[in-house]
Amino acid sequence: MDITKIALVTGGSRGLGKDMVLRLAEQGKDIILTYNNNSSDAEDVVAQIVTMGRKAVAIQLNLSIFSSIDDFVSSLSETLLNSFEGRKIDYLVNNAGMGATISFANATEADFDNFTNVHFKGVYFLTQKLLSLLNDGGGIVNISSGTTRFANPGYSIYASMKSAVETLTRYIAKELGPRGIRANVVAPGPIETDFNNAGIKNNAQLKGYLASVTALGRVGKAEDIGSVVAFLCSDQSRWVNGQRIEVSGGINL
Repeated sequence: MDITKIALVTGGSRGLGKDMVLRLAEQGKDIILTYNNNSSDAEDVVAQIVTMGRKAVAIQLNLSIFSSIDDFVSSLSETLLNSFEGRKIDYLVNNAGMGATISFANATEADFDNFTNVHFKGVYFLTQKLLSLLNDGGGIVNISSGTTRFANPGYSIYASMKSAVETLTRYIAKELGPRGIRANVVAPGPIETDFNNAGIKNNAQLKGYLASVTALGRVGKAEDIGSVVAFLCSDQSRWVNGQRIEVSGGINL
């Protein structure tokens, strides 16, 4: 009998992460998602997944508090034992993030440290600490950004951390290859969500400009990203490894 696979998506209660977990559930996977501080949104997503006939659980995780990772791993272990018959996860999607537009001249050490914890240090060590809970033959998807390829003023810290994650992903792919674990990057372009205080959604001029430099003539939506992540968390992508896939509609070509 086939055993249902489990996907863990950090930051899965809203925006891109929400679409990812819904697409993964449609694909037939059970879901564990994390949220930062809005448990109500997270439980609403869990309820949607349950109506699709899949198991789902939400666990709180705040990557800006680096010391919280160990407590999260303990909670995850208990959740797998009590709610998922002791199964391990098969796919890890490192999606949780934060946004802010901060010019290079005005960036502070505190800004730098906060972005480091959430976007790189947290990804690095959360992934490391989950290795014993990740099945051989599984996969890791790290969410990056189009801004590692093209410069967007105000994103020097954010994009630097995402560049570090892209390099890390290739090392993970190499070092976990003997376990049959694949690691890839999905790099979205500008997406119309509430990310970074809904900076694109609430700024018609910026949205229009970004659409004008994108080959497909619009900015992205959350539903443009989830299906790509779901593809990478499937056997259909079993020979895709160590790759950066930009999902941006062809911006700045």
